[in-house]
Amino acid sequence: MPHQTALTLAAHVRPQDVEHLEEMLRSMGNGVANGSVIDLGSLEGVHFARFVLLPATADLQGQPLDPLLIYMSDLDVPVERHLAELVDGAGAGVDQLFGMCDDYPHGAERSREDRLAFLRKQRVKERAFYVNTVGRTCKQIRQEAELREDIETFLDGELGNKDPSAVASALRTHVAGDNSLAWALKPAAGLSLSFRIREFVHMVGVPLLLLLVSPFLLVAAPFFLVALRLHELRDRAPHEKPPAQLVQELSALEDHLVQNPFTAIGFVKPGVFRRMTLTGVLFAIDYATRHIFNRGDLAGVKTIHFARWVSLDNNRRVIFASNYDGSLESYMDDFIDKIAFGLNVVFSNGFGYPRTRWLVADGAHDELAFKDYLRLHQVPTRVWFSAYGRLTNLNIATNERIRGGFTGHASSAPDDWLQAL
Repeated sequence: MPHQTALTLAAHVRPQDVEHLEEMLRSMGNGVANGSVIDLGSLEGVHFARFVLLPATADLQGQPLDPLLIYMSDLDVPVERHLAELVDGAGAGVDQLFGMCDDYPHGAERSREDRLAFLRKQRVKERAFYVNTVGRTCKQIRQEAELREDIETFLDGELGNKDPSAVASALRTHVAGDNSLAWALKPAAGLSLSFRIREFVHMVGVPLLLLLVSPFLLVAAPFFLVALRLHELRDRAPHEKPPAQLVQELSALEDHLVQNPFTAIGFVKPGVFRRMTLTGVLFAIDYATRHIFNRGDLAGVKTIHFARWVSLDNNRRVIFASNYDGSLESYMDDFIDKIAFGLNVVFSNGFGYPRTRWLVADGAHDELAFKDYLRLHQVPTRVWFSAYGRLTNLNIATNERIRGGFTGHASSAPDDWLQAL
């Protein structure tokens, strides 16, 4: 089974083409991609994908920053394969969108390799990447949803109120007799041995490296804490309300499916200390999401499908993007109630975040200020694709459990297994 990968492209848009590009993105979706220009649903192994436009702005020192076209996707296939499919299967759409960006190849002689070279050059490496369940593919999710629908139809039509053992036996017979469901009688493919070896080496190697440098870290810790507290006391933390027009625009793009996208960008607080702190924090988050929180639970939050943190503009800005279940209000409440300290550790390094103490306290606990901060930094996401927009993480896990009943991975007690239905 493949492991999931992330792709982030960030291309500089020519100022004279910003308005045209914005109009094109509006034509491509109003919260959910409509398949025009680029049909994201036709690309193999895509769980989620989005296009967003970051307008021109100025950094905290007043230096101008160009508008950016951002493309993000969560994939079952290698990045190079996905880029090739974009060019081969959606080349005309790639030309239309990225043709408004600096250095995009133009002219009749423009080749496949020219397009690929441009896209590769725009790639930005994620600083941290979260996958709800590593190894669970888009194909598996869709198949298991279809299996559940088939089973429910069969149960409604045939079995009535028979006892659980009889129902379980009838279901197994039904699935075994349907060639289109033959895959359900086998467990999902496991992660490759090479991937598991690489992950094990990384999981063990990072703590060993930290152990080697631990004497230095222990000596540096008191100085870090003093510097941290001084920065926290003097950092500006204005409580700014998002404009009503922005809130209305964002709200109109949400709640079209049972899932939603979240895209937000903000400036890192000035100075070497904050940049170094954020680097360490994102390194720790990437390690934790890679090796600890990789089976459906991000420190108690179970509604996130994928998430990523990406640095832009020479680490002056960080963009955070996620795909989550339910409304934004419930999403924010989930984080505040369960892992407010985690929010503080990351976002307190962002300019304008509610004031924190010792990196973990306060901050997001000021609920109104935190929610206003998020809305203020949120980017309208008009073009967003979900491969299974009617399924929550709970639905997906339940469907996987149902499939396990045919492969011996579920509870052996029929009534326990059938409760999933």
